[in-house]
Amino acid sequence: MIPFFNIKSENESYAKNFAHELSIFMENGQFILGDAVTSFENQYAAFCGTKFCIGTSNGLDALRLIFEGYKSLGLLSEGDEVLVPAHTYIASVLAVIQSNLKPVFVEPKEESYGMDINEAIRLTTSKVKACLVVHLYGELIDVKAFQNFAKEHDLFLIEDAAQAHGAETKKGLKAGAIGDAAAFSFYPTKNIGALGDAGAITTNNESLVGQIQMLQNYGSSQKHIHKKIGFNMRLDALQARFLSVKLSDYPNLLNRRLAIASRYSEQINNPKITIPVHPQDGSHVFHLFVVRVPDRKDFIGFLESNDVGSLIHYPIPPHKQEALESYNKLSFPITERYHNEVVSIPLYSSLTDSQVQRVIDVLNAYS
Repeated sequence: MIPFFNIKSENESYAKNFAHELSIFMENGQFILGDAVTSFENQYAAFCGTKFCIGTSNGLDALRLIFEGYKSLGLLSEGDEVLVPAHTYIASVLAVIQSNLKPVFVEPKEESYGMDINEAIRLTTSKVKACLVVHLYGELIDVKAFQNFAKEHDLFLIEDAAQAHGAETKKGLKAGAIGDAAAFSFYPTKNIGALGDAGAITTNNESLVGQIQMLQNYGSSQKHIHKKIGFNMRLDALQARFLSVKLSDYPNLLNRRLAIASRYSEQINNPKITIPVHPQDGSHVFHLFVVRVPDRKDFIGFLESNDVGSLIHYPIPPHKQEALESYNKLSFPITERYHNEVVSIPLYSSLTDSQVQRVIDVLNAYS
């Protein structure tokens, strides 16, 4: 069986380094915040090309802290509207709602999964104060178009870069440095995965950093002095150590991931399967390789019968989830079609060449 993801094989090469970091962690006693977190933050800011990085407890909290930080600065207010993709994981929307802001759902483009810039323009009113773009599956949105759009309409451009570690434009601008602030997830299955929950925020805005650092630490920037109603949303120091180990090796992992994606794009040739656009310019880091098929149940059954794993990202769009009942009556035809057709196939750095070929052969044999 070729599993959809093999978390053991993805981490086993780091076992000795992880054990070393654990021993240092246990010896120095800095379990919360401290030097390890600061070191990783500096490394990740340099990796993304931003002035600042703040480690957080997870990707959702990273997004939430960005919105709360802008509110704390008086630059966003409760009830302000935020453009958000209709086709995304629910966390993108939850961050908006939990911050007492209002999501305005925007359809994706037909030819890709990213937010449609023309729809975003059409839906922008005086109530819209921010645009939350999602680099879904690891592919950058149309960077220049959205930067110009945000500037013209005086909107905060916020990136949900949870799946896009290292994705960059032809000019070398990376995810995390494209908008005013960005949120990352280091969930264990991400391209750069921790051994538990972890996240980060990148930005060049020093004032925003100050608010976020205070808010994530119970509203305190000085021990026992609490200036804000804050949260406990800090990056775990042990996870920071593990992430530093992985970050140093990430270019090699990414090259392997992109090589597999290139093979899939070149060699999967089946009229029943729509494969994703492969720009081959660094703007897609293929956190997921998502195909579309008209009969998903039949396709997944075929994969299972041939010992190839798969997952659905995502079976139900946010606006149709029970938790967002007030939005259930909305209709987004492109989004709903995508959510009915998408299937993610195995793509991770520890896949062997023979496993990659087996996945290709099975998909080409589907009829």
